[in-house]
Amino acid sequence: MKYRTVVMYLEVGCFVSCLCGWILVCSTLPTEYWNFSEVGSSVLTTANYYSNLWMDCISDTTGVSDCKYYPSMLGLSAFLHAVRAMAVCAVCTGFFGGVLTLVGMKCTKIGGSELANARVTFAGAVTYFVS
Repeated sequence: MKYRTVVMYLEVGCFVSCLCGWILVCSTLPTEYWNFSEVGSSVLTTANYYSNLWMDCISDTTGVSDCKYYPSMLGLSAFLHAVRAMAVCAVCTGFFGGVLTLVGMKCTKIGGSELANARVTFAGAVTYFVS
């Protein structure tokens, strides 16, 4: 195969793997079990406490769960604020990195010259690494 074809297939493979990673990061945001603890002295009175970035939940042995969103943004710890901000920034920069990489790949004709496509692809790769 020609060098250009090999590079094109390599770009497509890397783009697909980065897109899968971005989807996995997006799927971790609504996950409920970031923090989990179990409290109870017997099997009949066990309560499970779990929380994520957006709410706290409790469930009992009957399977009934009660969730409530955090009542105040000011009452949250600095760690939770930092994790929320980094997760949202990772999703946003990953999206823009995907768009830049898709525009700059060799198999698309959107970017213009080959040098401009290489620069756009490099900018997309840097954006992916930042996310």
